[in-house]
Amino acid sequence: MSRSNTALLMIDIQSSFPARDYWVESLAKAWRPNQRALLNAAKAHQITVVRILHEEPGSQGAFDPANGLVCPLENFNDEVAVTFNKRVHNAFSDTLLESWLRERGITHLVISGIRTEQCCETTARVASDLGFSVDFVSDATLTFPMTRQGITWSAEDIKTRTELVLEERFARIINTTDVINEWQSKCE
Repeated sequence: MSRSNTALLMIDIQSSFPARDYWVESLAKAWRPNQRALLNAAKAHQITVVRILHEEPGSQGAFDPANGLVCPLENFNDEVAVTFNKRVHNAFSDTLLESWLRERGITHLVISGIRTEQCCETTARVASDLGFSVDFVSDATLTFPMTRQGITWSAEDIKTRTELVLEERFARIINTTDVINEWQSKCE
């Protein structure tokens, strides 16, 4: 992984999420330091940072741009190389992200953000199918418990499942510390 061909994707790290009823602040509190460390390291090691925001115009919900919440989450409004707004679960299908990356020779993507099993996982799958090398930084993704048919799956259960289905198929599963160490070793 070279610095010049790598981009950190910060997916849906936006103010819309705390407005949702499933937001769990204790989970966000555990995630924030990893996301912040990854972002700080990317900037320090001259890794391109791309912000992705999700919007649902006209929905009148938390993701409707008219409500003013489709903006970076507090303390994550750093300057980035580019921001793309999407209306689907992956960052590629309805944006110019792929062409923007290819024009800059970026072939390696580092995935982080909100929600692990939705927009982060879906972006990793599509990126892999498009031929990008993908690192999925699971501890720099955030999700929340989900209930289906009376069974509640914890955030940790969901992350573990996401790692299982992505690993060795769509992405390399890696943690924040290891990504930062790799970036550091490339600079020495």
